[in-house]
Amino acid sequence: MNRRAPPAAGRPAAERRRFPVPSHFNPGAAGARNKVRSMPKTTLPARLLTAMLATGLTLATIAPALAQDEDNKTRAEERRSERGKKGKAEAANADRYPNATRKAPEAKASRAMTPKLQKLFKAYEDGELAQVQAQAGEIVGDEKANDYDRAMASRLLGSMQIAEDPAGAIETLQRALQYDSLGNNEHYEIMFIIAQLQAQEDQHAQALETVDRLLSETGSQDPGHIALKGNILYRLERYPEAIALLKPLVDGPDAKPEWQQLLMASYAQSDQGGEAAKLAEQIAARTPDDKRSQINLAATYLQTDQYDKAAAVYEKLRARNELTEDREYRNLMVAYLNSDDGQSKAIEVINDGLEKNILKPDYQTYVALAQAYYFGEPSQVEPAIEAYRKAAPLAPSGETWLNLAKLLSNEGRLPEAKQAAQQALDKGLNAPDEARKILARTN
Repeated sequence: MNRRAPPAAGRPAAERRRFPVPSHFNPGAAGARNKVRSMPKTTLPARLLTAMLATGLTLATIAPALAQDEDNKTRAEERRSERGKKGKAEAANADRYPNATRKAPEAKASRAMTPKLQKLFKAYEDGELAQVQAQAGEIVGDEKANDYDRAMASRLLGSMQIAEDPAGAIETLQRALQYDSLGNNEHYEIMFIIAQLQAQEDQHAQALETVDRLLSETGSQDPGHIALKGNILYRLERYPEAIALLKPLVDGPDAKPEWQQLLMASYAQSDQGGEAAKLAEQIAARTPDDKRSQINLAATYLQTDQYDKAAAVYEKLRARNELTEDREYRNLMVAYLNSDDGQSKAIEVINDGLEKNILKPDYQTYVALAQAYYFGEPSQVEPAIEAYRKAAPLAPSGETWLNLAKLLSNEGRLPEAKQAAQQALDKGLNAPDEARKILARTN
């Protein structure tokens, strides 16, 4: 049979057979959220751990004097003990940023604010946001409070705001920095969290400025800090710079999967599909049972037109019943439709996805099924027509009706072709002349 009916109006057959790649490459959450259709930038949410803000925070650090010990130590002994604890905490803080240019202040909580800070800390531990807000505001506004008191109050309030009010948390934590009264460990951990929050809120330029300040002032080589900067550069589409930062991390002995995913995404977005595929292969080989690494490998193959390899990866997952999302079946369908003689496998995959209620029965699915039937060897005209009949009412325009009309016309089924052509005109066409020609035919 002379298969003249185009699957997409006005395009040559070779072009029509190539399907767009709806890849869902997932860089994951890189130490550091979830738009180009090929390898979309998942928005990589910053992994903010409020517990980080509480690191090292004990009543001893915010109170110069506490209630007496149960074993009746003297007040002098208590003070010596607390000073010793505080000294150890400060030493530990300084050790975390030994190259910091900032000299850690020796500020401490004022005696007048100690009861209020203790009350604030308890509300913080109990997770009482409203109480923390009220008590922190009271301390910050108290003329008897010193900058350390205000910084600590802002620090605790900012921590509580992260989950429900990230923009407010940024503002509050920035105030804690401005008081410039906390130890280096706390001061720079706050700065790190601000940078993560800014990235999460799509304030990429501000996030980069913050993390650059952190790295500049501390001389930090912490992989988490460097990965965050790489993440921000990725979001700013400064891919070569992101790659330059991330590659040494990934090549290191303690590489984290999220750093690998982010580097892979950076390669993909900078048209280095070969490097992305190479890295994806390494990751997938190390984690053969990890679905995400296998999906990412398949996505890189799709992006580099290695459709046979992509299909092989997806088929392994399908055999393990791990293809559970519409886009996963759709990607496998695309891999086969873009492969030589892959139409029969595409038909199998589409029908399997529909039967399992995983693949959405939308017009795109049915158009793909129609084309697979029609252009396969041997051509299956009747199933192709039926698939087009399912697709056309679901399509946003009359183009699918027009393609059905052309197919029916080529098959000599003129009355049905005219009905489809009229449906195409009724639904709307960019170029209605072809439909009118079919309607004007007499044989």
